[in-house]
Amino acid sequence: MATRGIQQLQKLRIRYCEHGGSSTAIRSYLQKSPTSNHLIDFATTHPSVQIIIKPRNGHHPYIQGEYLTGQSKQICVKNSSEGRIKEVMSMLVNTSGRKITRLGGLAVRGDCMSVQGVWTPMLSLGKESSFDVKIVG
Repeated sequence: MATRGIQQLQKLRIRYCEHGGSSTAIRSYLQKSPTSNHLIDFATTHPSVQIIIKPRNGHHPYIQGEYLTGQSKQICVKNSSEGRIKEVMSMLVNTSGRKITRLGGLAVRGDCMSVQGVWTPMLSLGKESSFDVKIVG
């Protein structure tokens, strides 16, 4: 996500195990295939993002984004599909890296309590508006 025209994501770290079964999808995502190379496509689309790939044997894979604000987000992608890995990478690019804060307080309250009640068809609306109520059974 760009704030004032500046891309917020600086680094994207991909950590995975070279042998573990939970890293199968991320290994296939990183491998170059004759039909498509997902990582090079991602890097050409986002040239301002530095991509760091390091094996971390014996641990589950994760993708970590580091932002200009100094914040980082880490998302575990164990046993995920390649589609989920694409979603995580695009989500990290499209977020600002700031913590989610609750704005405001409770619901909006006015100074006066409402005098409105629940409307019913038996409500007396005055002399000028009369209507017949028919109950269909």
